[in-house]
Amino acid sequence: MNYQLLTPHYFFSSLTRISDLKPDTFTLSSLPREKWATGDYVAAEVLNPVPLSAKVELPDGRLANLLPGDYIVGAFGVRRATLEAVGDWQSIGDDGIMQNMTYAGLFGKVTSQSYLLPVLTSLVYRGHVMRNQQKVCMSDFVRHFPEIPYQCPTIMIIGTSMSAGKTTAARVIIHLLKQWGLKVIGAKFTGAGRYRDVLAMKDAGADRIFDFVDVGLPSSVVPPEKFRVLVRQLLTIISLEKPDVAVIEAGASPLEPYNGSVVLEELKDQICCTVLCASDPYSVTGVSESFAMVPDLITGIATSTSSGVELVKKLTGIEALTLSEPSALPALSRLLQEKLGKLILHKELVLV
Repeated sequence: MNYQLLTPHYFFSSLTRISDLKPDTFTLSSLPREKWATGDYVAAEVLNPVPLSAKVELPDGRLANLLPGDYIVGAFGVRRATLEAVGDWQSIGDDGIMQNMTYAGLFGKVTSQSYLLPVLTSLVYRGHVMRNQQKVCMSDFVRHFPEIPYQCPTIMIIGTSMSAGKTTAARVIIHLLKQWGLKVIGAKFTGAGRYRDVLAMKDAGADRIFDFVDVGLPSSVVPPEKFRVLVRQLLTIISLEKPDVAVIEAGASPLEPYNGSVVLEELKDQICCTVLCASDPYSVTGVSESFAMVPDLITGIATSTSSGVELVKKLTGIEALTLSEPSALPALSRLLQEKLGKLILHKELVLV
C-alpha cells in the first residue's frame, strides 16, 4: 500500500523571521525554472540519510534537529564561503536536489565544500511558497523608507576571512559601550544569513540589531549596484533609531564576493574606528594594502595568544589585543575613548 504525506512537519528557518509565514497560511506550487530567483521562499523536504549535524536555525535563533521527511521553508540564495561551502540555487538540477547551505535556510546546490565542514543536509525542492497564485519572496516583507543621510559614529569591524573573530570583537565592544550609557545599534551588513551573529550583539546589550535579512536578502552575494541601494536602506533604518553609536560588522572579508567593499565605501565618512579581525598575523598586511586602510586595532584568532599579539605588533606596528581577555579592556577602553571623544564628552559619561 502506498502512503502519501498529507500534513508535512514544517520548520520555518530564520530567513523567514521577517515574514508572517505560518502553517496553513500558504500553498506550495512547483514553478518553472525561469520563474525562480534569489530571495524566493520555497519549501524543501529533508532527505535520507540525515547527518548527525542536520539542524535548522529557527526564527528565534534556536537550532532544531531534523528528521527525514521534515519540510523546511527557506530561501534561494548564493554562498561563496572561503572556508566552508560554495553553492547557489542556479546550480540545482532537474532532480531538485539541493542543500541547506547554512543552518538559516539558505537553499542552493553546493558545488564546492571544505573537507573540514560536516556533511550538509540534503533536500529536495517541493515547491514555492504561494499566496493568491503569486510566489512569496523575502522582499514582500520589507518596508521601504525615504532615504536619510547616515551620520552616526560607526565602529567598523572587518576580517581577513570568515571565522576570524569578528562577532567576539563586536560583543566585547558593544558591552563596553553600553556600560558607558550609550545607545548602541549592532548590525551585520554582509555574509550568508545566520541569525546567531546579530543575536550575539543583542545579548551583549545592543539596543537594536539589524542585518541584510531585514532588507530582504538571504545573503549579500548579489550584484554590487543592487546591494548598494539596500545598504543605504539599511543605513536609513539605523538612522531612524537615533543611536549614539553603531557597531557594524562586515561578514567574511572585504576581498570576498560578499560586497564588503561596498559597505566600506558607503560608511567611510562615518567610520571613527576600524577593528580588523585577523585569522593569522600575515594576512593583516594583505587586507590593509588592498584597501589602503590602516586599522586602529587588530584582534581575532591571530591575537589569541601572547605570541600572536607580539608577532602582529612586530609585523604591523598596530595595537593588537586579545579582546576575550579581561586584561585587554583598559587598552580597548582608552582606544574607544580617543575615537569617540566628542561623543563621550557630550554625554558626560563616567568612564572606567
